[in-house]
Amino acid sequence: MTSRAGPTFELTFTAPEADVDALGHVSNVAVVRYVQDAAKAHSEAVGLDLAAYQALGAVFVVRRHRIEYLRSIMGGDVVHARTWITDFSAATSTRMVTLADPDGREWVQAETLWVLVSTGSGRPRRVPAEIVERFSGR
Repeated sequence: MTSRAGPTFELTFTAPEADVDALGHVSNVAVVRYVQDAAKAHSEAVGLDLAAYQALGAVFVVRRHRIEYLRSIMGGDVVHARTWITDFSAATSTRMVTLADPDGREWVQAETLWVLVSTGSGRPRRVPAEIVERFSGR
């Protein structure tokens, strides 16, 4: 499949105090969860919830996260997550996520490589055109 950028999806939430670590800012583990939560919410928004993936017999799993921390997120901060798919290959998709404050200053930039795997075998499988079309906004 050819490279294509899909529409941006946005999600706003408040970083819970429970996500603050011993250093006084939101922990790295929580940031990874925010990145995954944004991806999940985007998928659900285009009609691809867990039931839809199960009906297709495949789910996306993370192969690689690359996260750049630009500033610390604090408990109670309002976080604007933006996410979009930059491209699809035969069995993968690359997703970008940014976490920013209400003024648009970024705290985090993340790139995740997702692999579509068969729920039966656990092996990679080709991304169906239906998935590509949903994320491309067509």
